[in-house]
Parts: sequence; structure tokens; C-alpha cells
Amino acid sequence: MKTTLLLIKRNVKLFFRDKGMFFTALITPAILLVLYATFLGNVYRDSFTSGLPQNNLPKELIDGLVGGQLISSILAVSCITVAFCSNFLMVQDKANGSIRDFRIAPVKSATLSLSYYAATLISTLLICLVASGICLAYVAAVGWYMSVSDVLLLLLDVLLLVLFGTALSSVINFFLSSQGQISAVGTIVSSGYGFICGAYMPISSFGESLQSVISFLPGTYGTSLVRNHAMRGVLAEMEEEGISAAAIDELRDVLDCNLYFFGERVEEASMYLVLASSILLLVGVYIFLNALRKKEK
Repeated sequence: MKTTLLLIKRNVKLFFRDKGMFFTALITPAILLVLYATFLGNVYRDSFTSGLPQNNLPKELIDGLVGGQLISSILAVSCITVAFCSNFLMVQDKANGSIRDFRIAPVKSATLSLSYYAATLISTLLICLVASGICLAYVAAVGWYMSVSDVLLLLLDVLLLVLFGTALSSVINFFLSSQGQISAVGTIVSSGYGFICGAYMPISSFGESLQSVISFLPGTYGTSLVRNHAMRGVLAEMEEEGISAAAIDELRDVLDCNLYFFGERVEEASMYLVLASSILLLVGVYIFLNALRKKEK
């Protein structure tokens, strides 16, 4: 246990000392917030006001709706991309030969694998919690309608997505061993994950065939959970302002708060179940891969 803790401490320190990895991970949520607020805010606002049956809603209410969509997109993506950045330390140790030193030393393979996983989880969670604080401050500035339970559930969603991102990155990075591979995977994840999880573009805007494919991806349900808890308060307030329940439900469909699996609406409890099961499955695969490597050696 002492060796594991020392390795975790070493990995966390190296990550935060490496300005390249650290600032890449930290700057992602900040850049997304600036880009979304600057370029997409007005697009979302115009889309909402033109689609609602009445356009005399308070500006703060519309801004709160836009803010909820923005931060849910940012957090849904950042929890995964930051996990990959944090976990690249495992690949760097392979690339620079540090991993060979650990394997020569009396350190068990399971201890080494656990230390990388735990360090990635800690580093990613710290950054994503800071990002969550920034996002909540932004919503408070533009229009706050979230309850205490919404905030707590949003933080729970962030934790689950970080666990999912850590497990996913651990499985994928297991097969990487060079700086070039790090760059390639980082680029693919940064540019592609936001689309397939519905963060950059609502899943409802895709074709039916693509929606069916995306409905099998766990990240989709993580994005929907974040959207639900970031926007539940403002949607409830809009209903009190006179927007019909049917119009609100249609808006929830457009925003991916409501997800459908082959025509059947997926409840929040089922979304949590899918996300939790995926985390356990990926962790199991990671353990199996490490056990298989040890057996081969």
C-alpha cells in the first residue's frame, strides 16, 4: 500500500509539473467556455426565442437556459478530454523508458497499473471540479435557476464522467507507447468525442440511423444527465412563466434532456445504470489487459 501511495503521489506531481500536459488539460474547459459564450451563445438564444410559442420571456430566463446548455456541453466533454491528458503520463513513461526502471525494481505490475489509474482519477477530478466551479459562476452571472440538489447531482455527474473517462483512457492508452501516438489520440478525442456524445450538436439534430448508433454509446447518457441537472431549474421556471408542458417536453427533446433508445424514452435511473455499468466494464477490461500482459511476461 505504501508503494502504491508513493507512486500515485509521484504521478500526480509529475502531471502538474509538466506544463504541457497540465495547461493542455486546464485550458480546454476555459477555451470551450469562451468559445461557446462568444460564438454559440447568440445562436442558441435566437434558436430558443424563435422556437418558443411566446417571445416575451425575461432575458435572464433565456440567458439561464443558454448558460445551462453551454456548461453542460463543456463539462460533458472536459471530463473525458482531461482524463486522456492526465493519463498520457503512463504513455510518456513508456516512451522515455521510465516504465522499464519500475519493472526492474520490486514493484508489482498491479501496483503500477493501479497507481496510474488512481493518479489520473485524482488529477482529472481536481481539474474538472475547478472547471465546474467556473461554469457555475458563469451561470450565476447570466441567470441562476439551479437548486442545491441540482448542483449536487451535477457534481455527481462530473464524478461519474471522470470515472468513465479515466477508465476509457486507461484502456486506450494501454496500447500506446510513443509521443506520436499521444498526439494522434489526443487530437482524435478532442475533436471527435464532443460530436459523438451530443455535446457539440444535439443528438436530435442527427439522422435516425446515426441517433440509433449513438444511443449505444455510454457518453451520450452522461451528457444527457449533465444537461438535465444543469437545465432542470430553468425549464421549470419557464413552465411557471406560462410555457405549456408540451412545449417544454419538446424543448427537452431538442436539448437531449430526453433520450430515446429505439423509440423508448430512457429514464434518468437507466442513464445512471448504463454509465455505472460502462465504468465497471472498462475497469474490468483494464485489469484483464494488465493481467494478460503479466502472464505473457
